Amino acid sequence: MSQPSVLVPLAEGFEELEAITIIDLLRRAEIEVVVAGLKPGPVRASRKTVHLADMTLDEALQREYEMVVLPGGLPGADHLNADPRIHQLLKKMAAAGRYTAAICAAPKVLADAGLLEGREATCYPGVLQPSQARLIEGVSVVTDGKVVTSRGPGTAMDFALELIALLLGEERREQVEAPLVRQ
Repeated sequence: MSQPSVLVPLAEGFEELEAITIIDLLRRAEIEVVVAGLKPGPVRASRKTVHLADMTLDEALQREYEMVVLPGGLPGADHLNADPRIHQLLKKMAAAGRYTAAICAAPKVLADAGLLEGREATCYPGVLQPSQARLIEGVSVVTDGKVVTSRGPGTAMDFALELIALLLGEERREQVEAPLVRQ
């Protein structure tokens, strides 16, 4: 069986802790992760660290993915939300029955693309309104069908491990989590 492929788009002002945790843990699980910048060149994150994407979003959109994961952070999530290519990709993924996932401020992008209507979700406090999703508070990760949301930087590891479980199963999640010495 071939390994699943996941797209992680990076926009200026993304939250480092979220994006890097997701990319790192998925790659530890031997999931193919494609990191794509919205524009060519280095991407400056919310804490002013600079990161190199694997390719541009335009290049990345030439491929198919089992999941797209949106890191949060501001203004990163706002930049993702303002990019029509992201909304088009999210709608295409949902229509194909594939996973869409977002953390922190990025669930707003899922909501604005119409993917959270009638679904349970979580996010950074205050990002979503009750009219946009059935908000679940006090949990790290909410999975409703093929839509996965998480609260913020402190929940990034739980979020990434849940994504691994969804794509490869609980056993693989446990294999990745054990050497992290979380307990």
